[in-house]
Amino acid sequence: MKEHESVLVLDFGGQYSHLIARRVRDLHVYCEIKPYSAKIADISSAKYKGIIFSGGPNSVYADRAPECPKEIFEIGVPVLGICYGAQLMAKLLGGTVSHCKVSEYGKTLVDINRDSRLFSGMKKSSVCWMSHTDRISAAPEGFEVIGKSDACPVAAMENDEKGFYAVQFHPEVQHTEQGTEVLKNFLFGICGCSGDWQMDSFITTAVNNLRETIGSKKVICALSGGVDSSVAAVLVHKAVGKNLTCIFVDHGLLRKDEGDEVERVFRKQFDMNLIRVNAEERFLAKLAGVSEPERKRKIIGGEFIRVFEEEAKKIGKVDYLCQGTIYPDVVESGTGDAAVIKSHHNVGGLPKDIGFTGLVEPLRYLFKDEVREVGEKLGIPEKLVWRQPFPGPGLAIRVMGDITKEKLIVLKDADAIFREEVQKAGLGRKISQYFAVLTNIKSVGVMGDGRTYDNTVALRGVTTSDFMTADWARIPYGVLAKASDRIINEVSGVNRVVYDITSKPPATIEWE
Repeated sequence: MKEHESVLVLDFGGQYSHLIARRVRDLHVYCEIKPYSAKIADISSAKYKGIIFSGGPNSVYADRAPECPKEIFEIGVPVLGICYGAQLMAKLLGGTVSHCKVSEYGKTLVDINRDSRLFSGMKKSSVCWMSHTDRISAAPEGFEVIGKSDACPVAAMENDEKGFYAVQFHPEVQHTEQGTEVLKNFLFGICGCSGDWQMDSFITTAVNNLRETIGSKKVICALSGGVDSSVAAVLVHKAVGKNLTCIFVDHGLLRKDEGDEVERVFRKQFDMNLIRVNAEERFLAKLAGVSEPERKRKIIGGEFIRVFEEEAKKIGKVDYLCQGTIYPDVVESGTGDAAVIKSHHNVGGLPKDIGFTGLVEPLRYLFKDEVREVGEKLGIPEKLVWRQPFPGPGLAIRVMGDITKEKLIVLKDADAIFREEVQKAGLGRKISQYFAVLTNIKSVGVMGDGRTYDNTVALRGVTTSDFMTADWARIPYGVLAKASDRIINEVSGVNRVVYDITSKPPATIEWE
């Protein structure tokens, strides 16, 4: 990826490291994340245009607090410290960090010096997002204080001559009203970036690299129909054509008509070599009578590996495995090394002995929304590119209790109706995830002139930015009412619909 100018985010364990990188990428500057323990020689040789220190949950004076070598300030590129990163900069360069008598959390008014290049063109006072219990009480020698708040005498500081800048607040979060301007000033006004990171150029570079790497050799891809594996498959197909074979294991636990849609798109629209394995009966037989969620997951993961291995061996000599690894997968590994076969849908690792000698991961430098953008530019249908997140075990963990074909039919129909009504209301991209659950509950109802004793369907919708925490979606009552009416009237065996209004935590997004 060194065809592009780049900036480094040095991660000190903060929850916002990915968000900083995303904000930088949004400004069309390529950005990488490395742990604070990265070697100075590696950082220096990468020729970054600038370095950003992330926030973090620790105190800079705590035992074993994360700390980078002081030599990082001798590389000769601008450095921006954010929150913990600002405090670490102060400590390493001779300033003082102390515990706050009054902590600052949430929106805070900060007075800034507009003469600073970091705050050029900004308002004199700005609402910023704070989250700290320590503060810089004295700036290092050579630094000027360029921002203050009521509780923080050094809310921002700079040594403009050396190119070092620090802010106690978080410019990367939406709650900081001029945060984007801070990042723009740092990237373009201070680091001298030009903003050459574009998806069109990424696609061209990725296809050329894949063509050079793979040549005339064979590639297989475990295609799930999810956005990551789909975009990865289309990129590789664009590079090597019929030398790619996609194996699509349809375990019967997909959403309504999803298997047919995946086959139609990749076989007909993209003219790929696609092997669809219709293994519903095989999976249902293995799952018969199983109610415990973890057992379901293990059975599905193990059976997927066996089916994939059987089909892969039929192809013969295979040189490469294509995998839809994306950048968060690489970063969260903690090693920066993604050359390990990750779990398919998080339910089990792909077999390592099926004959391939290499791994291609064309998306390993992209975040999820960048993957979607690439998918749209490649011509993958919007419905697939913006497909809802879907668990690897599929509907098996949205059917409470044991799984039968009849239960799956009920759930598929109810889920399809709910998703259709959400989309018709124009809420499809405003709700992070929404789906139906077939609970293991039956209740008494009245339909027509008779009593019923039928299934209860639960509807679930959440909003989230990272899926680590989530809030229940405030779907308008009218949309919920329409979905409920249709499910009860159109889906046989359902007489009650409920809506889940539990956030994560304490609940999880999925029910199992």
